[in-house]
Amino acid sequence: MVGTTTHPATLALARSVARLEIAVEDDYEQFRARYEQAVPPLDYRRTFDLVTVQAPWSAVQDLADENAPLGFMIFWRFDAQPLFGVAGDHARCTEYLMGNHVIAERMYRRDAGALLYVPLRTTIHESPSGEALFAIDRPSDTVAVLGRPEITEVGRELDRKVGALLRHLGAPVPDELT
Repeated sequence: MVGTTTHPATLALARSVARLEIAVEDDYEQFRARYEQAVPPLDYRRTFDLVTVQAPWSAVQDLADENAPLGFMIFWRFDAQPLFGVAGDHARCTEYLMGNHVIAERMYRRDAGALLYVPLRTTIHESPSGEALFAIDRPSDTVAVLGRPEITEVGRELDRKVGALLRHLGAPVPDELT
């Protein structure tokens, strides 16, 4: 934690976060397609059905395991270039919220505010020279600001899971994710 400021109804926590930009060997479209195959979208319909019938948490866990064999699902996706192309920008970028609500629940039970940091925000984008990059803030850094070692440990688990995902995709794995 870099510093804290408190006021009667305010808590401001400063933090330091490692932003990781990993150059991938594939071109943008190839890597994006492989990423989206490895990280499928959340099955909202089946998840909603489990919530509606108040299914046991074990059923939610089983669905997450089935839906996300590598541990992550896409909760949201935004292809930025069509919008920013209107302004004349040509670099391609897709932004994602990627995560796993079963893992997030382990943080939520200790501090519901942890959901500010999970799901994880990632991008696949082109550098100014056209190189394809995968970018993410190191998960353990983002949740460390909460000052709860048990939450930070789940963040470290996410670091390793992101590393395993990159390894699966044939991308370099920075030391920060091992």
